[in-house]
Amino acid sequence: MNEQMAVSMAQPLSRTRLQALGDWMRDHRRAIQAIQWSVVLFYLILLIWPALLPLPVAYAHFYENLVLFAQFVFWGIWWPFVMLSTMLLGRVWCGVFCPEGSLTEWVSRHGRGGAIPRWMRWGGWPFTAFVLTTIYGQLVSVYEYPKAALLILGGSTVAAMGVGYFYGRGKRVWCRYLCPANGVFSLLARLAPVHFRVDQTRWAQAPRQTPAVDCGPLIHIREMQGNSACHMCGRCSGHRQAVVLSARSPNREIDSLKTRDVSSWEALLLMFGMLGVATGAFQWSASPWFVQMKQTVAMWLIERDIYWPLGNDAPWWLLTHYPQTNDVFTWLDGMLILIYIGATALIIGGSLWLALRIAGWWLGKKELPWRLAYGYTPLAGISVFLGLSALTVSFLKAERLDVSWVSGGRAALLLLALFWSGRLLWRLVEKEAVKNLSWRRRLAAWLTLVTGTVLVLGSWVEMFFLW
Repeated sequence: MNEQMAVSMAQPLSRTRLQALGDWMRDHRRAIQAIQWSVVLFYLILLIWPALLPLPVAYAHFYENLVLFAQFVFWGIWWPFVMLSTMLLGRVWCGVFCPEGSLTEWVSRHGRGGAIPRWMRWGGWPFTAFVLTTIYGQLVSVYEYPKAALLILGGSTVAAMGVGYFYGRGKRVWCRYLCPANGVFSLLARLAPVHFRVDQTRWAQAPRQTPAVDCGPLIHIREMQGNSACHMCGRCSGHRQAVVLSARSPNREIDSLKTRDVSSWEALLLMFGMLGVATGAFQWSASPWFVQMKQTVAMWLIERDIYWPLGNDAPWWLLTHYPQTNDVFTWLDGMLILIYIGATALIIGGSLWLALRIAGWWLGKKELPWRLAYGYTPLAGISVFLGLSALTVSFLKAERLDVSWVSGGRAALLLLALFWSGRLLWRLVEKEAVKNLSWRRRLAAWLTLVTGTVLVLGSWVEMFFLW
């Protein structure tokens, strides 16, 4: 037996280009650190400097004005393509580029190194942080104004550094548990066609005294089965001759989800967060329904001599308040934004939850089949990308560039979302169905789940093609 193990360990892994890339990342940590600190510097300049400058009150090209340039970089390029890159490459953004990740890990190396408290490990933080940050960002117009961006993004960075100082020792505790985008990245990374694969046989055959990997996001590498928590930094590549950067099917991780890996909080983030709250946040400002609701409520208040909700004396850090650009929110605006986003989340998220419940009944399940919700991940990822990239398109239009191709691209992405999620849902239905269940009940369950996507797809069709 020992001879067989020795022979096996002596046989090198077949070296693919992906494996070579993973090993390069492991062996060139200084180059990656140089990239990280360059991004940190660029991030801090674009975050702080524009907030100290006056807002442009006349038309200017984004490449002529630092305020507009920062807005375009953050919301026109940075965030939409971070989401897209996560679906294509996993959490490379987190492991190689994210300034918050770099700063919190650096501070943690020089901090107090305290134990991670139990409250921080609560599974609902990704959902809660995402929802609160998204809604607050709409109230202060984070996409439009540099002071709002400094407040939200800068506040998150300060919190990340604070957590890094007090907890962990050279680790990314903030990224693992509290980052507002962590839950979204965790879900979207499951779709990536590349991952660091762990060969359990080779792991067991390696010498027991192999030095441990300095894993920032605190992953137990031997048990790593997918991309959700991995930051794709490359530090573990080749570890014990068992960890290899490899290609895989984009559906593989979700398709092979085991019951122990399913989280009801992740399912809620998908249905009520990414497909509910985020959709409402992206669409309220362009919605004729919002305008009609505001006019109706305002008239009702005026007729009854109730004027305080129409006041616009809220500070800029609570509600948008920029008189110099004629952009001031009233208290009524703030309340109606909350109502619109909340109603969107309840209607869309509630319809998906109901579809899940009915599908579970068709499949003979007594408990809610949370695993089925993961089939909506492609739809959620593409929806978030469409919402974020709407500002990208607005900038291109302002520069008088040809955007006639955008409508076709959006339609293609919506069709891709429907097809991709539909296929994943069918495969998950097959796995959730009780033994010997008829194909008619399986089909009914699948049709129920697909029907749940109608409100999401319809809202984007209405926004992009009808409003």
